[in-house]
Amino acid sequence: MARFEIYVTYKKGIFDPPGATAERALANLGYEEVSSVRIGKFIQIEVADGTPEERVREMCDRLLANPVIEQYRIERTGEA
Repeated sequence: MARFEIYVTYKKGIFDPPGATAERALANLGYEEVSSVRIGKFIQIEVADGTPEERVREMCDRLLANPVIEQYRIERTGEA
């Protein structure tokens, strides 16, 4: 089995409600040095050996991410 890790975040310019909430909360807790918080998703997927990264990219485009408002990065992390 091959393992891929996928990191999904909002595209630049898209409002990130969870990030904005965390940013305000950190400021309220006294962390004034924080200027921006962005929160995304982490997905770990195991697929059959020999599955090309392009196939995983297709999974992201069709289900795991919303390509209209989100961007993602795929990393092959080895064997499961």
